[in-house]
This record gives sequence, structure tokens and C-alpha cells, in this order.
Amino acid sequence: MAHPLDIIFAALADPTRRAILSMLLEDDMAVTDVAEPFETSLAAISKHLAVLTAAGLISQEKRGRVKWCKLEPDALREASVWMQAFGQMDAIDLDAFESFLSQQLKEGAQ
Repeated sequence: MAHPLDIIFAALADPTRRAILSMLLEDDMAVTDVAEPFETSLAAISKHLAVLTAAGLISQEKRGRVKWCKLEPDALREASVWMQAFGQMDAIDLDAFESFLSQQLKEGAQ
């Protein structure tokens, strides 16, 4: 069974999922509205949403015939606490953090 941090960071590793989280910062959105700006199928976006839901980063709720997505900001609390242990106090640049982790994994594999 994966550690919750592993699941959260795996969900955050994808740029599409990070973009979805940014969109949900504004307000709850219907799944079709979430999918609209992306050049991919609704099924692909639904898979991204499933990963975000499994990580606890968003919740989904059916209202009538429409499925809505809501950001769950408290889900990032554990990850934030973990990162602050490294002296990171400013806003986190997730792309730079992903690059850092990728580099560390490459160095560890050698």
C-alpha cells in the first residue's frame, strides 16, 4: 500500500492534473467544464480526475445529471508540512520540485 504522500506527489507530477487543480482554485466546476480547455477526450480528463480524487486532492459530487469537482485544499497539508521540513517557506514551484525529484532519482539509480 502506497504512502499518502506518494499518492499526492504522483497526482501532482502530471501537468494536466496541476492545471486542473489551478482551475478548481477559482470555484467548483462541472466535469465537462474542466475538460473544455484541454485538447484531449472527456474520458482522459475523467481518468485525471479519478487520480486527483484518489489522492484526496479533489472530491466529486453528482448534482442532478451533472458531476461536479471541488478542490480539497486540506489534502495538501501533509505534503506542505513535509516540504517545509526542507526549509521551503515560500510558494512552491511544483515544476521545479518535480525536476529536482527527477534529478535525485536519476542520481540515486546510478
